[in-house]
Amino acid sequence: MPVAPLSQKEIEDRLAELPDWSADADRLTRTYRLGTHFAATAMVVHIAQVQDELDHHSDLTLGYNTVSLTVNTHSVGGAITDLDFQLAHRVEDLAPGHGAA
Repeated sequence: MPVAPLSQKEIEDRLAELPDWSADADRLTRTYRLGTHFAATAMVVHIAQVQDELDHHSDLTLGYNTVSLTVNTHSVGGAITDLDFQLAHRVEDLAPGHGAA
């Protein structure tokens, strides 16, 4: 099934399921604050594994105890698609305090 950009309404509806995520122009974004640098680094490794499984990758920024993601779908001109929300949900599920951490 081909990937298609989501409408603004679809993006807003799906963001309601991910309250700590936001749409910034043509990207989904989220920053996690963890207890230590080691925890943040470990989270980056787990996110990389999920991205490889989905064959869909975000831009990741590792800070001292933070991990920031921005994601969109390059193959449709950098728009937000269902793939971006799939990745966001998977990352949210592995984040400490947000599911199966």
